[in-house]
Order: sequence, then structure tokens, then C-alpha cells
Amino acid sequence: MDYEHILFTEADGVATLTLNRPAALNALTTDLIAEMIDAVDRVRDEGTARALLLTGAGRAFCSGADLATGGATGSAQGRGPIDAGHRLETHFNPLLERLFALPVPFVTAINGPAAGAGCSFALAGDIVVAGDSAYFLQAFVNIGLVPDVGSTWLLPRLAGKARAQGMMMLGEKIPAATALDWGMIWQVVPDADLMATANALATRLAAGPTKTYALIRQGIRDSLDASLTGALAIERRNQRSAGRSTDFGEGVAAFLQKRKAVFGGK
Repeated sequence: MDYEHILFTEADGVATLTLNRPAALNALTTDLIAEMIDAVDRVRDEGTARALLLTGAGRAFCSGADLATGGATGSAQGRGPIDAGHRLETHFNPLLERLFALPVPFVTAINGPAAGAGCSFALAGDIVVAGDSAYFLQAFVNIGLVPDVGSTWLLPRLAGKARAQGMMMLGEKIPAATALDWGMIWQVVPDADLMATANALATRLAAGPTKTYALIRQGIRDSLDASLTGALAIERRNQRSAGRSTDFGEGVAAFLQKRKAVFGGK
């Protein structure tokens, strides 16, 4: 697929996906989402990238669905009754599921606003780094819609019910520093340092035990909805799988030999 609305590059084991509609604050169209799905599938299937970095071009990470083109609804204003959830089913939700199911670690670098669906994609990262001018916004209520693209699942687990509900019902901006204090994100850095910091993290992850990272990210997701007994069973299953990896043998050998481990991602 040729990309018109995203940039996609790969270097040093890191695939970088950049939303590239800066004039529209990287607002999401179905065409852009389709390109993102294609790029994420390449990361999953080609096996050359060992980490994914997602960011936005210009002064925004993502302003959410593009209402001027119908956004998640597939219909612009004034064209009669619509199913406001249709594009969620066909485009937005499949992309979110793919991001969560990736077999490699996933870093997001948040520059400027991350609103609506853009907030969900930003917070879906395993490690979320934000510039100090970034903010997070659940603006759905301002146009009479409900939060979507996993917001009602993700935000209460990150920030707690009270904060998530206030964020969704009041539709107010949450600055990066507040998001850090609430436990929504990993780190806030000066805007000028954002991409260097995020790239360094992604490169570090790309050199690590990839299979273990996949088990960690999936184990956390599975355990969020499990009982203690269920979570212990998930850990047991994943530890068995990790213990059979080549990287485990390398890690033990490096520890005993007092040297830095060289992981192959297998």
C-alpha cells in the first residue's frame, strides 16, 4: 500500500509510524486508519521491527476523528440519519485491537493534543512519553457522543473511575503533567526532547527480549480482568513460555559471565 496520510520508516529495529495530516492536526479519516492498519500489520508480519513508535507530525499528536469528513461515522453533517458507531466496527476498533496484540513493544510520543480517538491511541502505548505542552482530551460529550475506541475500558484502569468519569463527562483538557500525576503516562519531557527521548526508549526496547515483552504486555491485559487466581495462572503460563526462549538462556549466561546480554528477540 502507498501511504498518503502517514509516514512509515524503520531503522535500528524501530518502526516509526507518524500521523501525517499536520494541517488538520492529524485528524483521523477512514483512509488514514486503513493506512495505519496496513503499517501495523507489516510490523506484526514482516518480523524485522522489534519495536513500534507512534507519533504525530506538526503541533498535534491527533485531534481525534475528522468531523469534516464524517470521522468515525462515515457521514458528514446534514446527510441524514447515521450510525455513529459504524466506522468504529470497521476501522477504529480493529486498529486498537491490533495495537494491543502486537508481538513487539509499542511506544507513543505525544506532541500537543491527543483528543478523542487520538487519546485512546496515545494511551494504548506500553510506554507513553509526552511533551510538556501535550494534553489529553475526551471531547465526545461536547458534540453529544459517548467516549469510544476503548476509552471506557482503558481510562478507568489508568486513572481510576472518578478521574476517568470526570474527564469524560466534563470534556476538559488534562495537561501532560496532570496525566503523569494520575498515572496515565510514563514520562513528561520538554517538547524539544520528546522525539529523542521516545526514540531512545524504542531503540532500547528493540534491543531487548522481544518475546518476553510480548508476554508482559499480553499478561497485563489479560490480568486486568482476571481474579488473583486467574492472574497467577496467567503468570505461570507466560513464565513457562518465556523460560523456553533463547533470550532466557542468553540472559542467564550473561548474568553468570558478568557481561551485558545480547538478546535476539527469540
